[in-house]
Amino acid sequence: MAHGIRRVVLAYSGGLDTSVILKWLIETYKCEVIAFVADIGQKDELDGLKEKALNTGASRVYIDDLQEEFVRDFVFPALRADAFYEGSYLMGTSLARPLIAKRQIDIAKLEGADAVSHGATGKGNDQVRFELTYMALNPDIRIIAAWRDPQWSFDSRMSMIDYAKLHHIPVPLTKEKPYSSDGNLLHISHEGGILEDPWMEPHEDMFDLTVSPEVAPDVPMYVEIAFDRGNPVAVNGVAMAPAELLHHMNKVAGSNGIGRVDMVENRFVGMKSRGVYETPGGTVLWAAHRAVESITMDREVMLMRDSLIPKYAQLVYNGFWYSPEMKVLQKFVDETQENVTGTARLKLYKGNCIVVGRKSPYSLYSEEFVTFEKDQVFDQKDATGFIRLNALRMRIQALKNRD
Repeated sequence: MAHGIRRVVLAYSGGLDTSVILKWLIETYKCEVIAFVADIGQKDELDGLKEKALNTGASRVYIDDLQEEFVRDFVFPALRADAFYEGSYLMGTSLARPLIAKRQIDIAKLEGADAVSHGATGKGNDQVRFELTYMALNPDIRIIAAWRDPQWSFDSRMSMIDYAKLHHIPVPLTKEKPYSSDGNLLHISHEGGILEDPWMEPHEDMFDLTVSPEVAPDVPMYVEIAFDRGNPVAVNGVAMAPAELLHHMNKVAGSNGIGRVDMVENRFVGMKSRGVYETPGGTVLWAAHRAVESITMDREVMLMRDSLIPKYAQLVYNGFWYSPEMKVLQKFVDETQENVTGTARLKLYKGNCIVVGRKSPYSLYSEEFVTFEKDQVFDQKDATGFIRLNALRMRIQALKNRD
């Protein structure tokens, strides 16, 4: 038992990195490794994972269904905030990592483990997201970050593929198809390989959750999404639990080619990276949520909340989900959602998500006031004083300049 570590809980996905790390931990630290798999909606990726982990050397394997918790306690709070990173990214990976790390800490306590481990590289964001959560929830836990460990001898994914073959560990990557994917109920991300050239268009066979807009149906699909205090609760009049609703919307939106994002983003560590994301259901839910907000939120409240979207997204993206500032910010966001109850109607067509209707029992929209026809509630002459008062400081400046 080297380094005083006898038992480690590894966040295990069965992909190249964690498959190799599982074997490497056993060989390097002479310790027991417990593999933990978080089921957050990655579908058939879970098939055979328990047997694979045990065959690679894990002493035990946890496969926990966290889908409902993921959507209810992580995705929907971000939806209520209308949060997206750098204008495009709905942060499917960013929102999943603190949940996975939280459950890892729970298992470590249950199993009396000395340490936790993950497969994130020293170049990426996930290392920060995992480790900030570990430290926030158990400041005494030991952390083995394999890619940063001085005993780690691999310098590329290619060298890891060779190691996996040597130890008869099946991995989903090949030297011919080296990009990696990470999926959950909110999205699937694609990185590496040919995508490292930001000029290269992704191959169509890479996409998993969405059809190409070119081959999507030629007839638009209409969908109505109902919200209660900022949370989606029903689709086309059918009430659904959070995970069920997002799963349903992924199918509906994905079949219409909605939710593809190809972007170059700024990682927390300082470099730019290119990622291709598929977020079909989330794209529609975000648009529908904004539509209901547009008729239920006070203008100044919306302005304040919108000014905090970049900060909220930055905290999520950078891994500060369990920070004090995030707790305070979420409370503010949730307060703004008290009257965000209503229904949005959207038209889905060949990659486009178009809002075509919105209604709410708490609507602040008044046809009496806004109409272009004759009305009895608004005296247009009132606008004269309103404009003159707002122009006063500019008139004074102009007068001073003229003099």
